[in-house]
Amino acid sequence: MKRGKFLWSGLLLILLASCGAPKLVTNGKTDAATFETAGNYAQAVDSWTNYFTDVPVEEVAGNEFAHAAKTAFQAGNLAKAKAWFDQARYKNYSDAEMYETLAKIYKEEDNLSKELSALESYIEKYGTTNADVNARMFALYSEIDSNEKALEMWAKMSVEAKNTEDALLNYLKANKSVENTVVCDSASNAILELNPENITALEWNAKKYYWAGQNRYKREMDKYNQKKTTKTYNVLLKELDLVTADFKRALPYLNKLWEIEPGKEYAGYLANIYALFGDEKKTNYYKNYRK
Repeated sequence: MKRGKFLWSGLLLILLASCGAPKLVTNGKTDAATFETAGNYAQAVDSWTNYFTDVPVEEVAGNEFAHAAKTAFQAGNLAKAKAWFDQARYKNYSDAEMYETLAKIYKEEDNLSKELSALESYIEKYGTTNADVNARMFALYSEIDSNEKALEMWAKMSVEAKNTEDALLNYLKANKSVENTVVCDSASNAILELNPENITALEWNAKKYYWAGQNRYKREMDKYNQKKTTKTYNVLLKELDLVTADFKRALPYLNKLWEIEPGKEYAGYLANIYALFGDEKKTNYYKNYRK
């Protein structure tokens, strides 16, 4: 009788032991979820760590590693986030948020090539419907001077993402590289609406009008010097009026640039303009800055 009692007691202990282990494992995931809901990501990461320690790796699902990795990113633990994402990929698991989070990790680490690779994988798998991803891809392509790809991404960006100073500056740069001056004009004006003191946009407008006038002046003077007649002189006078108009358009931008950052280059433009206007005092003033 006693022997039978001992046997039943032993069996009961074995059953309790066998039922207890899975419960601890389940609690590890449950605790992680509880901590995440409360915004306590550091403790959630600890719970995930315990869970992965208790469970054989072949029994852990890829989506569990991915979920834990996203939690680790929220906690600022980039090393664990990357390690767990690697485990998820090893188990052939991926989702859109996983690639987006990986890109954010590489951005924090200032690893441009890996960030770009992660976002390119995102777009390859999930398309170009994510406005944030499209905007970041445009910025990255602009940074590496892949201007044609940047312009392709621009077409997929939201209106809000386009209407920022940085985005418009990159758009201006990309269009300059393909000599699309009409778009450069509109981009530079849009930039100046956002920031009237943006040097890049001011320079675009200043140089556009200055060189339009300067090139016209040289071209028409060369024509006149080759054949000096009353007719060619009258043509020259009309052309010089157009030169004057171009220089007058350039002046507000040059004056603003001079106000922000006086320098030899701007002094040269201003000296030449006032020389054409016959203003000797201002011409000499700006010439002094070129010495």
